[in-house]
Amino acid sequence: MYELLEKEYVTDITIMMVIKAPAVARKTQPGEFVIVRTDETGERIPLTIADFDRDAGTITLVVQEVGKSTMQMGKLGVGDGFANVVGPLGHATEIEDFGTVVCVSGGFAVAPMYPITRGLKEAGNHVISILGARSKDLLFWEDKIESVSDEFIVCTDDGSYGRKALVTEPLKEILEERGKEVKRVWAIGPAIMMKFCALTTKPFGVKTIVSLNTIMVDGTGMCGGCRVQLEDGARFVCVDGPEFDAHQVDWDLMMARQSYYKPEEQLAVERWEHRCQLEALA
Repeated sequence: MYELLEKEYVTDITIMMVIKAPAVARKTQPGEFVIVRTDETGERIPLTIADFDRDAGTITLVVQEVGKSTMQMGKLGVGDGFANVVGPLGHATEIEDFGTVVCVSGGFAVAPMYPITRGLKEAGNHVISILGARSKDLLFWEDKIESVSDEFIVCTDDGSYGRKALVTEPLKEILEERGKEVKRVWAIGPAIMMKFCALTTKPFGVKTIVSLNTIMVDGTGMCGGCRVQLEDGARFVCVDGPEFDAHQVDWDLMMARQSYYKPEEQLAVERWEHRCQLEALA
């Protein structure tokens, strides 16, 4: 069992979990992920590692309660544990001193972006961070991201906090103002956000890296569920990624594949909620 040591709601539906996993923590690098199961019959869920402490032997995961399995994770309390935590998986982020870099996080993706931003800052880069969310109540970890950034911009779609804008607006302004000074852009968030970040940076010729959140089952390249189409052929996110050149991704196909199991996902949520209601009445 992988013990849950800390649990905190950082938004109404977003949970930060610190898990005892010394073997994983020892090897983890920014950008990698794990696959977890709450119990022996549970669904395998891929989650990017949001933080790690090698000395303490812990990893931090951030989970949004949006589906049956993540809702089930939300029921775990400190002292409970996960049946499986497999990883670290995938390729680590390429980190070196590039110069000026921009890290764009959309909503929940501030969690996987944090170790990348920290690593880039520690490597000597001038880091510009852009955080975006639909509204103020969906923002979290601002202080953590700001602490490893040289410049820091917050946007909300509704203007409830920071600048009223989509993240692509300040991103475009930075590229227009600084030209070739910007050497790399990282963009992590919903697929539609990453797509439009890619469209924003492409005319400027700035290499842009995205971390893809495709459907995934085994995490070892065997099932093919995480297949993504690039300009030069198909790749598996679990073993070839999760990071890819944003300008190479077939975004429309990827988003279509993400929606394949929406009816089954909704049915699973309804059954879980009904089960919880019966347990509450018992």
